[in-house]
Amino acid sequence: MNPAFDRTLLSRIEDAGINASAPPQQRWVDGWLVRFSPGKAKRARCIQAVAPGLMPVDAKLAICERVYRDVGLPMFVRITPFSQPSGLDEALAQRGMQRIDDTRVMVRPSLVDLPSAVLPAGYRLERVGHAGFAQAVGALRGSPLEQREAQAERLEHSPVPFDAVVMRNEHGEITACGQFAIEAELVGLYDVFTAESERGRGLARQLCLSLLEGARAAGATTAYLQVEGDNLPARRIYHRIGFADAYAYHYRGPSAA
Repeated sequence: MNPAFDRTLLSRIEDAGINASAPPQQRWVDGWLVRFSPGKAKRARCIQAVAPGLMPVDAKLAICERVYRDVGLPMFVRITPFSQPSGLDEALAQRGMQRIDDTRVMVRPSLVDLPSAVLPAGYRLERVGHAGFAQAVGALRGSPLEQREAQAERLEHSPVPFDAVVMRNEHGEITACGQFAIEAELVGLYDVFTAESERGRGLARQLCLSLLEGARAAGATTAYLQVEGDNLPARRIYHRIGFADAYAYHYRGPSAA
């Protein structure tokens, strides 16, 4: 956790990220929020260990294992600086659960000095609904139909409102997409993706700035996003926009065996 950021702010951002990824398929197990959406995002199909609860870790894991076995999904536990109980990561490591998907939560504390977005000539932004966005980003990623439908369902039933856009070129082709979710004064950027053939043209930067401009107009003052730690090109873009690493998280998943 970056000590330059207020811990209370980061705790609120963590809560906002959990709320923004809420699927219909979830239940509570003694302080753990157990999610089992069939979509791509692990945040929506993992254990969010948000409270210590009263049961031993082994007992809770046994219950969770049955949940994931019944729906045919592997069991992942998301580990953050706020995960409970204390020492959970070490306990899971001792059980042979593998560490994967090192991720950074990046924060821009203020949107006051946000640079203006300037789209390249011939490109335009278009607002889309939940189903249209899920299909657009799924097509860019090459996601199977089941994952696209699961994302559309999650967005449709989200407790936090999303605003999504796609970027089209002069031929009408979708070249990039992204969306944001606002909770109080916090805005999170999600699913920012650029077609491989369009990368290196600054589209992602201008798309992010456009999203942040829209969020600022809606009352947001602080922005956050989540990006894989080894996605250096994306992290460079976010750093140039004014984001900084705030804290890291990862998952514990099934053992190699």
